[in-house]
Amino acid sequence: MKKLLFGNIDNPVTTDFMLALVRVFAGLSLLLAHGARKIPVSDGFIEHVGDIGFPLPVFFAWAAALSEYVGALFMAIGLFTRPASFFVFVTMFFAAFVNHAADPFGAAEKAYLYLAISAVFMIIGAGRYSVDTLIRRKFNI
Repeated sequence: MKKLLFGNIDNPVTTDFMLALVRVFAGLSLLLAHGARKIPVSDGFIEHVGDIGFPLPVFFAWAAALSEYVGALFMAIGLFTRPASFFVFVTMFFAAFVNHAADPFGAAEKAYLYLAISAVFMIIGAGRYSVDTLIRRKFNI
């Protein structure tokens, strides 16, 4: 009964597998649902970025689009996970608290969710099942 209610948190294989599952699903979801439709950056998206108050709207539109595409891809495969998650985090922070500042929670919910998930991977890294781990093992770093 104890395992049923509280699980077995002492199993690192299960923990790392589930961490990888969340990382891959969140990264691919962000890439496919948001990042892929922003590349190449449209004039409308550039105009929207300028309208919400960003200086250099072309630069910041491309930064957001690449964060949601390349950053999400890197997060999904676990390559340079902490820096990639940092860029996703910053993009989602502005999406949630600037772009959706006046919107109801439901409109900003995905931005908050991606913000939280990227914060987790920015802090703890990709976990055992990732390209980062392969690189670390190969080069003993």
